Amino acid sequence: MGCIIGSLASSVACCFGSAACTLCCSACPSCNNSVVTRIAYALLLLVGVAVSCIMLAPGLADQLAKIPYLCSGVQHVYDAALNCKNFVGYLAVYRVCFSMAAFFFLFTVLMINVKSSRDPRSAIQNGFWFFKILIIVGICVGAFFISGPSFGTAMMIIGMIGAFVFILIQLILLVDFAHAWNEKWLGNYEESQSKAWFAGLLFFTSFFYLLSLGAIIAFYILYASNGECGLHKFFVSFNMILCVILSIIAVLPQVQEVNPRSGLLQSSIITAYTMFLTWSAMTNNPNHLCNPSFSEIAHGGPSSNSTSGNPGDMDAATGIDGKSIVSLVVFLACVLYASIRSSSHSSVGKMTFSSSEKTIISTTDDGNHNADDEEEGVAYSYSFFHFMLLLASLYTMMTLTHWYKPSSDFTHMNTNLPAMWVKISSSWVCLLLYFWTLIAPVVLHNRDFD
Repeated sequence: MGCIIGSLASSVACCFGSAACTLCCSACPSCNNSVVTRIAYALLLLVGVAVSCIMLAPGLADQLAKIPYLCSGVQHVYDAALNCKNFVGYLAVYRVCFSMAAFFFLFTVLMINVKSSRDPRSAIQNGFWFFKILIIVGICVGAFFISGPSFGTAMMIIGMIGAFVFILIQLILLVDFAHAWNEKWLGNYEESQSKAWFAGLLFFTSFFYLLSLGAIIAFYILYASNGECGLHKFFVSFNMILCVILSIIAVLPQVQEVNPRSGLLQSSIITAYTMFLTWSAMTNNPNHLCNPSFSEIAHGGPSSNSTSGNPGDMDAATGIDGKSIVSLVVFLACVLYASIRSSSHSSVGKMTFSSSEKTIISTTDDGNHNADDEEEGVAYSYSFFHFMLLLASLYTMMTLTHWYKPSSDFTHMNTNLPAMWVKISSSWVCLLLYFWTLIAPVVLHNRDFD
């Protein structure tokens, strides 16, 4: 356990030293200190995600079960017939993600109100990577000495709240990405008059809508065909109707007049994201008739008398399934996008309180590139960026553990009602936020939404 984390941390330490960051800035003229630092933190989080995935490897279960503090005080809470190794991977993931969340929480507090690189705390933000990694490893090692079921229960509650908020941040990042994408390609079309740019926008808009339509059809067939799955039918139908309404609103003349950035590309991406959240919610339904596994889908769906799992299915339940892979891909893309998206006029810039865009790239008097682009003001809020990574750590924890409830029946490790309602309600809040981005410029005439 310690060897795995230690070796990975050592590799990261070599890659992310202060000298490496400086070298990167020198090699890439358009890359500044603020951008490199954010990418470094994002990659640090990525290493933590990789370590968490390793903890779920079946071959490590026996070794992890030998760690006394993981299983002591826990197994007596659950079914005595279940061996600790069946769920020890989840307990290890909780502790690895806890160490990342604790580290980013520490920096969230430490970096409050940093205004420029002249603040001594800015040196801590942009350097001392070896010591930062030592701190993370130290917290992680200490977390493995925490015993008792109360830790898992507390982290589950905190994780659900944090993951819910991060899902909303993902929506903001996706909308910002869609706006930037739409503006860029429309601008290229207007400049070059090449229909290839317009055809590209049309293709991807159609692709996301067709992908969502295919998902809806699959949901009705696989997750809502049984008579007991009325709730799933409501989820799919209600979200589909809301997505259609929002797509219509996005192209209304009143909306286009005050918000020309609005378009069907953004709506198609939000529709696809909403369908993903809907699917993710339905896969947390404890009713097995409404939530078939991938193997059952491949063999024609669950049998009518298969209403519950069995302990023999535990190994499959504790692995990384397709839903987790898709969630992690979207999550990593959003974190990396937030790390490189710097413009203060973007949603990311406003969310992280970026300074004006002119500070993103600075030069010296002789025209040479200056790596420190934050002498006059920070390019982003250090504190909020760490808070976002804290939420990302909690989202990773909940995703890799299938949002399981530590005190629940371990024959249903990847299903529980609270997780289902958290995910489906997050889809509704996401749609509400997107609706507000469409109508806010219409309703609030005196506000600048550029």
